[in-house]
Amino acid sequence: MELIQQHPELSAYLAADDVIDHEHPLVRATAALLRADAPGAYAYAEAAYTFVRDGIPHSHDAGDERVTWRASDVIGRRTGICYAKAHALAALLRAEGIPTALCYQRLADDDGANPVLHGLVAVRLPGRGDWLRQDPRGNRPGVDARFSVDGERLAFTVRTECGEVDYPQLYAAPHPAVLGALRAAPDRSSLWPTLPAAL
Repeated sequence: MELIQQHPELSAYLAADDVIDHEHPLVRATAALLRADAPGAYAYAEAAYTFVRDGIPHSHDAGDERVTWRASDVIGRRTGICYAKAHALAALLRAEGIPTALCYQRLADDDGANPVLHGLVAVRLPGRGDWLRQDPRGNRPGVDARFSVDGERLAFTVRTECGEVDYPQLYAAPHPAVLGALRAAPDRSSLWPTLPAAL
């Protein structure tokens, strides 16, 4: 699948905002700690990915009712659903000058029912002209996502026969439908029925 930049300029995928707040002291401090043990862009990108995938539990898997959406809160509270974890990884990568986009999949049950958007990131590593999707959702039985520069190792493989979709768009900021649902939800149980089903 060819990934399509929403913005032509790579600088858009390095920007800080209210969600991907990579200028926040906690994000900077976390990036510095990761960088100390992983010099070089590739090693750092994998270390940041592993930190978010394994060090920040997916709130549904952990039974955590807190809803996070701002990268610094995801890192500080150590919880978030897929979108929030993608925001945290994007912030950590952008903090070190690695262009990072947000992207989405539409997933569903085996019969195509209960569709929901799933969030992940795409990175543009130095010396490469392509974007590489990475999924920091967090592993569990049946899910084995890994950082990879040689073919995707995502949490979920889209099944078109079930109506699932890989969206090719690379967003510089969270999709408004995603962010709106996260910001409006008082807790995860309230969030679940309001998650967007498609872009």
